[in-house]
Amino acid sequence: MSETQSVDPIIDIQRIMDMIPHRYPILLVDRIIGFEPGKSARGLKNVTMNEPHFMGHFPGVPVMPGVLIIEALAQTAALMVVNTLGKEAEGKLVYFMTIDEARFRKPVTPGDTLFLDIETIRNRGAVWKFKGYAKIGDKVCAEATFSAMIVDNKE
Repeated sequence: MSETQSVDPIIDIQRIMDMIPHRYPILLVDRIIGFEPGKSARGLKNVTMNEPHFMGHFPGVPVMPGVLIIEALAQTAALMVVNTLGKEAEGKLVYFMTIDEARFRKPVTPGDTLFLDIETIRNRGAVWKFKGYAKIGDKVCAEATFSAMIVDNKE
């Protein structure tokens, strides 16, 4: 997906909250702006100073924790999977199984717009494997390969 792609939502925040169970303060995707069923997705996260992790990470030098960047990539992947599988997948949980080759290249700070690019490597039943890139503009700030399993939400 190109860097000049529109930021108009394909999936907006209201629909995102229908699709996955995450809520503030852990819901880390504001919209999906690109989507190819079963193959790829592009999410968007507007990073703001009022997010709770910035109070302590780090006082005076706010930096988004790397683990939350990886979580944002995983949520984008979950949204791609749910949108691919349809209504029966809505509300299911997606659990990490592995996180490999995580690299953090550039700090993410308040005011940044984080583009979350996901590519499917493979899927077998309920298990999916992805490569994800978090970017600010055209600069990769984090990347990882990860796998996840889709399970029923036992409320």
